[in-house]
Amino acid sequence: MEAMVKVTAAEVNKLRQATGAGMMDCKKALVEAEGDFDKAIEVLRKKGQKVAEKRADRESSEGAAIAKINDNNTVGVAIVLGCETDFVGKNENFVALANELAEKAINYNTKEDFLGSDFGGMTVAEKLTEQTGVIGEKLDITAFEKLEAPYVGQYVHINKIAALVGLSKEVDNADTLVKDVAMQVASMGATTLSYKDFDPAFIASETEARIAVIEKDNIELGRLGKTLKNVPQYISMAQLTPEVMAQAEEAAKVELKAEGKPEQIWDRILPGKMERFISDNTTLDQEKCLLDQNFIKDEKINVAKYVASYGDVTITDFKRVTLG
Repeated sequence: MEAMVKVTAAEVNKLRQATGAGMMDCKKALVEAEGDFDKAIEVLRKKGQKVAEKRADRESSEGAAIAKINDNNTVGVAIVLGCETDFVGKNENFVALANELAEKAINYNTKEDFLGSDFGGMTVAEKLTEQTGVIGEKLDITAFEKLEAPYVGQYVHINKIAALVGLSKEVDNADTLVKDVAMQVASMGATTLSYKDFDPAFIASETEARIAVIEKDNIELGRLGKTLKNVPQYISMAQLTPEVMAQAEEAAKVELKAEGKPEQIWDRILPGKMERFISDNTTLDQEKCLLDQNFIKDEKINVAKYVASYGDVTITDFKRVTLG
């Protein structure tokens, strides 16, 4: 009986536009549904469910990272629509779907609420299942981040990394500031704003681990007769208490005296030595803390100094999503 059902090209195209499915899949679905449009969509959805079940254990490590900001720049969302292959991730229709989903996601606070929201008569989760059947690869929202602030901006790097940055207020050229810092977030992968956010146990563990790596490297460098790496006492500004800084300054003075430098010029030399001491002993901050990282557009300053150049404004928060 199904073979006798006639469907028109217009009906097939309508179903294609609604679902993104291929021409033959749409035609088969319409024939199976005896020309009923809604039933044909259900046929495609059930196909998607079967494909999704078979591919449930696959990794959706490719895809598209997208960021969107609302009209008054106070709310931003960054999501990753994941798929299995780079080929699908670069597909024009797939990227269009990712952008459409991101536009919708800005209205929801959590991934769970977003997945349960309406998307053309089905939930977002059901739409992803449907598209899994259409595309033949597992689709999933693999990352979801939302940020609210007095001024929010974003940066997306070739749909592989998306970053959001919030400012404490809008200032002149805020769009430039926030884009530059979002680019920093995307490029350098900071995990926190400041060393003040670190847990003491984390710092202690990282210190031990990093020193162990350097000491191991130095054994090999020494065997090869090469210059050994500096072994820092500390790795974060959180460890550089007033007492530690005072001790470091005294050590620097002893060094200057041993070098035969006249005491009357120590005040000109000491600031540079203390800067180097801080730089040598804050490697964790420079890697993980956004405000302490060297600014990618001017490595002579850190991000905090760049932000300060815009006046009385601060970074309130940042978010980053990436494929994988």
